[in-house]
Amino acid sequence: MGLLILRPSLPRAAVLAVAATGMALAFPRTDWEGAIWVVLAPLLVTAVSRPSRAALGWGWFFGTLFFLVLLRWLDFTFRTYSDIPWPLTWAPTLALSAYCGLYVGAVAAAVSWLARRSMAWALGASPFLWVGGEWIRGHLFGGFPWGFLGYSQYLRLPVIQIAELGGVYGVSLVIVAVNAALAGCLVLSRRSALGGVALAGVVLGGTLAFGIWRLGDPLSSGEATVAVMQPSIEQPLKFEPGHAAKTVGIYVSLTQRAGAEHPDLIVWPETALPTVLRRDTEMLRTLGALSGAVRAPLLVGSIDADGATPPKLHNTAFLLTERGIVGRYDKIHLVPFGEFVPLAGIIGFVRGWAEFIAELEPGSRASVFSGPPAPFAVVICYEGIFPELVREFVKGGARLIVNMTNDAWFGRTSGPWQHLAMYPFRAVEHRVAVVRAANTGVSAFIAPTGQIVRQVPLYERTALTERVPLRAGETVYSRFGDWLAYLALAVSGASLAARARHRAA
Repeated sequence: MGLLILRPSLPRAAVLAVAATGMALAFPRTDWEGAIWVVLAPLLVTAVSRPSRAALGWGWFFGTLFFLVLLRWLDFTFRTYSDIPWPLTWAPTLALSAYCGLYVGAVAAAVSWLARRSMAWALGASPFLWVGGEWIRGHLFGGFPWGFLGYSQYLRLPVIQIAELGGVYGVSLVIVAVNAALAGCLVLSRRSALGGVALAGVVLGGTLAFGIWRLGDPLSSGEATVAVMQPSIEQPLKFEPGHAAKTVGIYVSLTQRAGAEHPDLIVWPETALPTVLRRDTEMLRTLGALSGAVRAPLLVGSIDADGATPPKLHNTAFLLTERGIVGRYDKIHLVPFGEFVPLAGIIGFVRGWAEFIAELEPGSRASVFSGPPAPFAVVICYEGIFPELVREFVKGGARLIVNMTNDAWFGRTSGPWQHLAMYPFRAVEHRVAVVRAANTGVSAFIAPTGQIVRQVPLYERTALTERVPLRAGETVYSRFGDWLAYLALAVSGASLAARARHRAA
């Protein structure tokens, strides 16, 4: 990529387009994770060598293209489950990509502004500016933390172990630091460039040394046997009344098969039942009898309805035994334009555009199930990509994290794989095993090291049983949360304030 930058005959737009595309392909399913260590350098070179307004535009272009390629799987969902005609189905994906790209543009503009005083200072601040931008994007307007740079490294276990210190933000910071050092080799003096390379080398070397050390360290003090169901039921059939009996039959058969392995807990996916469980007494009796027959509690996803008029609906995980429902958790963080419509009073009309848009009520607290097999927490679908929410469950005593999801909306695209790639970080952040039950995949067992121990391919119908370790201690991230992101915001703010004072003087 550096060779491309050095060839002035190549248009800047072409270089940035190639780099942005390469950055997106570093994520699943292409998993060209090595590209992420170099492809941001062209944007940083552009930022330090162009005026702030131009840098904003180039950064927005780069970021929009990156997210458009990364989120291309969304077009499948809109083509399949909405009334929007193709190619207009790309419009929502483009709008979301342009929104996310604004954060990249803002970082590029900030780097450019700092570079007017010192290029070395600007490149040194760029990792903190980037991480600060990721944190803001993950929180503003409900947050959309998809595509954080660190997630591209989910298969590189020595790299991601630092997530137990600073979360996924730590890995993103190291990636940008290496890219900044490469950019410095192209725009700084030899002395400054060598200094940047040396500093980035120390950061990367320290990251790898820490990772290798932690991978050799025992992490748990107990185990449990957990089974997950992957029924592989196509989305159009999930709530089809004529298919309901077959759906339940599939789950019963898989559960009976898993029962032969004597698990301590059997996990069904999100919204597994084609009924409102608490209002279906026959289904409750069936599940109670099934739990008694396999001698294991069942963790089942279902839509729930309260007694209000009209009823408020929740996306709920129920824990059942032969005695009936013994615990429940209502999903807290709902999917915008999937489970609710933001600003519904203004744009509520979009509900009629697509069948995947529901109107659910969020839960109110991060409930931790007491067990068996041990205190555990459930994050439903999208919730698991929010580090601070998973931390709430861990602080509440969870020794195991269960993720139940339904990614059938995304078919055989890269979407389910990108979703899976975030959970190794939740595991490392707290040194906790993650058990994942997905309707059509990708179901998986993830060790506290972030290693995906076992996984089920998309659309394979099976029951999978595994011994999983239970969380034994507390990590730095468990105790202090997003301290690194707050530090990045502070460093970014201080750098911009110092630049403003220097300009005023």
